[in-house]
Amino acid sequence: MHMGTESAATAVGDSPQLLGHPTGLFNLFFAEMWERFSYYGMRALLLFYMTKDFLKFNDSQAYTVYGAYTALVYMTPFIGGLLADRLLGQRLAVILGGILMAAGHLLMGISNETAFYYALALVIIGNGFFKPNISTIVGTLYPPGSPRRDAGYTIFYMGVNMGAAMSPLLCGYIGENYGWHYGFGLATIGMMVGLAVFIMPNLVTQLMIAVGAAAAVVALLVYRPSDPAAIVLNVFVALCLAVAAGISIVALGRGGLPQSAGAAKSGAVPKNVLSMVLGGIVIAVPIVAMFVSGFKLVATEPLQLVAVSTIESVQKSSIPGAAILAIFLAEVSKPAGLLLILTGVLAFGSLIKQTLTMRPIARHRMIVVLTLTFFSMLFWSFFEQAGSSLNSFADRNVDRVAAVDRLIAESDVGTVIQLQPTQEQLGYTNGSTLFTLDQLDKLRAEEAAKGGDGTFNFTIDWTVAADNVGMGVTSRDGELAASTFQAVNAVCILVFGLVFTWIWSTLSARGLDPSPPVKFGLGLIQLGLGFGAFWYGAVHHDARGMVGVSWLLLGYILHTTGELCLSPVGLSMIARLAPKVLVSTVMGAWYLATAFSQYLAAMISQLTGSEHGGSSEPGIPAPLQTVMVYGDVFKQIMLFAVGAGIVCLAISPILTRWTHPEAPEDSTD
Repeated sequence: MHMGTESAATAVGDSPQLLGHPTGLFNLFFAEMWERFSYYGMRALLLFYMTKDFLKFNDSQAYTVYGAYTALVYMTPFIGGLLADRLLGQRLAVILGGILMAAGHLLMGISNETAFYYALALVIIGNGFFKPNISTIVGTLYPPGSPRRDAGYTIFYMGVNMGAAMSPLLCGYIGENYGWHYGFGLATIGMMVGLAVFIMPNLVTQLMIAVGAAAAVVALLVYRPSDPAAIVLNVFVALCLAVAAGISIVALGRGGLPQSAGAAKSGAVPKNVLSMVLGGIVIAVPIVAMFVSGFKLVATEPLQLVAVSTIESVQKSSIPGAAILAIFLAEVSKPAGLLLILTGVLAFGSLIKQTLTMRPIARHRMIVVLTLTFFSMLFWSFFEQAGSSLNSFADRNVDRVAAVDRLIAESDVGTVIQLQPTQEQLGYTNGSTLFTLDQLDKLRAEEAAKGGDGTFNFTIDWTVAADNVGMGVTSRDGELAASTFQAVNAVCILVFGLVFTWIWSTLSARGLDPSPPVKFGLGLIQLGLGFGAFWYGAVHHDARGMVGVSWLLLGYILHTTGELCLSPVGLSMIARLAPKVLVSTVMGAWYLATAFSQYLAAMISQLTGSEHGGSSEPGIPAPLQTVMVYGDVFKQIMLFAVGAGIVCLAISPILTRWTHPEAPEDSTD
C-alpha cells in the first residue's frame, strides 16, 4: 500500500457515514474486492494454463515466467504511486489501472504466445496504477488523526480477501472444468465490475453491487462439491458476500465516494500530462512483455552458460543449498532478474547510505526497518509457494477425491470395465500402462474439444490389472479442483482476522502486546510449521504417492496465522519508524523487497519441478515419483523458516529497544 502522500491528501471527514465509517469506503471495498477477484482468479489458473494448455511449458519454464510476472507485479506499484502523487491523482490512476488490467485479462483469451506475454504486461502495469492508489484513497476518507482509520483499513482488507477467496472457487472451477479462456473471461468481467463500482453514479453502483453479488452467490451455491468441507467453504464465502453487499447497498444509499477523494493536487490533469503518461504506457507494455518472456540479452549469455554448468554439477552432488544458489545465478542472468538486482542494489544501497548519516534515534529505527524488511522478504519467499509449487502439489499429489462409489475387487482383475477417469486412477495401471496426470489432462482436453458440458463425466475402457485392487471408482463430481485450495488462505483471513485483532487489542490493554520483531519471529515460525505439515503429509503418503488433504489444509491454516502476525504489522511499522522525509522511498523499498520475494519464490519452486521427479521433458511423472521431491523441499523450507524465526526472536530485544518507543515518531535525534 502506497502511503507516502496520505498526509497531503484532502481528508473527507464530513462525508455521510454508516457504522461510523464514510460511505465511500464501501465503494472502495467492492471495487477492490472485484479487482482482487480478477487478479487472484488469473493467478489460480496461470500455472496450469502454462503447463497444460497450448504453451505446454515444463515446470522450470512455467515457474520462471510465473516468478518474473509476480515480481514485476510488485515492482510497478512504486512507479504507479509516484505518478499518482505527482501528476495524475489517485482517482485517475485507479481508472487507468482498471482499464489496463481488464484488457490484459481479456487478451489472455487468445491462444498466442505473444498475446500471452502482452496480457501479462498489461496486468503488471495496470496493477501498478491500481494497487497502491485505491488503498491510499481509503486514508483520504478520514480526517487526520482519526482513530477509525485503522478499522477502516481492516474492513478494506476484508474486501481484498473476499475477492481472493471467491476467485479460485469460481474462476478456478470454471477454468479447470470448462476451459481456461472461460476462467480468464470471468476474471475480465470481475475487473470491469470493480471499475464500474468505482466510477459510476451511486444508483448504478448499488445495482452493480447487487447484481454482481447475486450472480456470485448463486454460482457459489450451484457449484456443490461432494466434499462437506468444500461445501462449507462455498456457503461461508457466499454468506459473507451477501452480508457485505447488503451493508454496502445501504451505505451507498446515504452517499457514495466523494469526487474530491483521490483527485490530483492541481485539479484537472492537463491533457499533455495525460498524453505523456499514455505514451509511456504504450512504450512500457512491449518492454515489460520482453522482461516477462525472458528475452535473452547478448551480455547475459556467458553468465547463463556458467549458471547452467553450475546447476548440472550441483544436481550431481545433490546439495539443496547449492542448488538454490545455482538456480539463483541462472535466473538473475535473465532480464527480469537483472532488472530486479539493479533496482534493488540502487534502492537499498541508497537507503543504507542515508541510514549511516542519520542521528542515533533515526538511524536505529531505520536499521530496525531494514532488518525486518529482510525477514519479511524471507517470509513471502516461502509463503508465495502457494501459487506455484503448492498449487502443483495439490494438483499432483494431494488426494482431492472426496468419496468413491466402489472399490475394485480381486474378482475384477483381468476384466475391462467402463469408468469415469479421475484423480483416483493416478498411479494405477490400465492394463500395462501407468496412468498419469498427463493422460487424464489429455482425455479431458479431448472431451472439451468435442464440446463437453464441463463436467467430464465421460467414460473410458479400463483393463483392470492386479495393482488396481482397492482402487476407487467415482464420478468427476467427487473430485475437487486443485485451484479450489487457493481460497483456503483468504477464507482463513476472513475467519481469523478479527480474532487476531481482538487478541492484539486485549494484550495491548494489559501491556502485553508483542513488539513488531517478536510478531515477525512468531510469523516465520508458524510459516515453517505449516511447511512441516506439508512435509509430514508427504512422508506419510499412501501406496500411490498421494497425500491426505487434511495436511494441506493444516499447513495453509498455519500460514494464515503466521501472515496475521507479520503482514498487518509491516506497513504500520514503516509509517511509524521511517523518517517522514523518507516514508515514500522506504515504502517503495518494501514493495521492491516483496518483488524479490516473488522471484525468489519462483526459484525455490523450481526445485520441485517434474524434471526432479525423473522427467526432463514436458510432462508429469507418477505421484510416487514426485511426492518426496515436494516433501524434501518443504522440509528444507520448514527448517529455514523456523530457524529464521528463532533468529528474529533472539535479536528482538535489541530491535525493540532500537525502535525507541518513548521518543516522538518524528524525532530526528
